[in-house]
Amino acid sequence: MIRIKNLDEMNHFADILVKHLHARDVILLNGDLGAGKTTLTQFIGKHLGVKRNINSPTFNIIKSYRGSNIKLHHMDCYRLEDSDEDLGFDEYFEDEAITVIEWSQFIQDLLPQEQLTINIKTVNETTRDIVIQAIGEHYNLIKEAVEHEITFN
Repeated sequence: MIRIKNLDEMNHFADILVKHLHARDVILLNGDLGAGKTTLTQFIGKHLGVKRNINSPTFNIIKSYRGSNIKLHHMDCYRLEDSDEDLGFDEYFEDEAITVIEWSQFIQDLLPQEQLTINIKTVNETTRDIVIQAIGEHYNLIKEAVEHEITFN
């Protein structure tokens, strides 16, 4: 478990994570409303070199951004609960981009088998506990590297 005490530490976490991400990586963000999923995505985008403002794509479901060297697809699947709609997710997962998905449980059957899941739990107004889960060797290496490198002053 990684304890994040403020926005600077969340930014630092995103910076370390991004250093280990590659095209076609799929990151699932889980947490209650207000836990910080979109905030973490904004920091990931920042470290990928995205210049545009990243906000929750709740009504669009998917927004894509161009970073310095790689694209970022940001999905918010909250509105897809109880939906059988296929929005062509595989095209996004196969794109040369990093895909971050909020509320992924609503498209569980459409997700790639291998993935990195970041569970964010609210402790109090500013503190979050993060637990990283990895499925697949590539994602296990990312998980180990991030957990090894994360330090807060």
